[in-house]
Amino acid sequence: MISCFFTEPISVQTSTSMNSSNNTFPVDEEEVGQRLDVFVTSHMPRLSRAFVQKLSDTDKITIAGKTVKAGHKVRAGEVVEVRYDVSELDVIPTIDLPILYEDDDCIVINKPAGVLTHAQGTLSNEATVATFLRDKLQDLDGSRGGIVHRLDRATSGVIICAKNQEALSFMQKQFSQRKVKKAYMAIVPGRLDPEEAVIDMPIERNPKAPATFRVGQNGKPSTTHYKAVQTNPQYSLVELKPTTGRTHQLRVHLAQQGHPIVGDPLYGTGEFGDRLFLHALSLEITTPNRERQVFEAPLPPEFNAFMSK
Repeated sequence: MISCFFTEPISVQTSTSMNSSNNTFPVDEEEVGQRLDVFVTSHMPRLSRAFVQKLSDTDKITIAGKTVKAGHKVRAGEVVEVRYDVSELDVIPTIDLPILYEDDDCIVINKPAGVLTHAQGTLSNEATVATFLRDKLQDLDGSRGGIVHRLDRATSGVIICAKNQEALSFMQKQFSQRKVKKAYMAIVPGRLDPEEAVIDMPIERNPKAPATFRVGQNGKPSTTHYKAVQTNPQYSLVELKPTTGRTHQLRVHLAQQGHPIVGDPLYGTGEFGDRLFLHALSLEITTPNRERQVFEAPLPPEFNAFMSK
């Protein structure tokens, strides 16, 4: 087995600098009463309602100089101003990511926290792991081209990607058949009791908050092995080895135990650090060249710094 250790700084460069332009749209008589997001998308059809809602939330849409929410019902005589240049959608910033390993079929990246694995929805000009891969792909395209598995935006660490369809299918099959071994590190408040155990609790989508998940009897089987590897009076550094790959599995399982990951805005209880303290430490997989390999991303320095407080 091969373990690879390389670190490189992350840098982002915007290929073109643009200033947002102002778009003004008077409300016609037949448009009176429309929701603002519906009104704007009718005049700027390249924008989705979800995107318009984001513009509204960031004060990019005004009426008479005042910001308005997406649910505002437009009135006669109003003029809606949208401070966004639609041509910006054609420009995706370039991004450099640390590479742990690369061959003709696959590439392993140490994904920094804050970087998306792939675009969320069809309308996005954000740099992602997928956009970083574009020039390396052979017969794959789309917003998820080359993506074998994903890490949450806030999670850092090892992620493996494919360069061609054959490699993609070969590696995805291993994930679906649970032939991939993964290890994560997390920081949680308090001390786990016991300090090593297996959490075997089904996970389901939370109907009260559809963007989140919870432990529930109607959920899918989900299993996580955990072990506390370092403790101090306030926190524990925990190694996590999931045998299933449910969305938010580690975050939900630890929160259910009363020890949500530090910095978790969805499942936390006020223990906030500078980031979500969850890191994909290692990944063991058979690469398309049929060699079993282990890839590791060193623990980010902020983990040790946090535990030393």
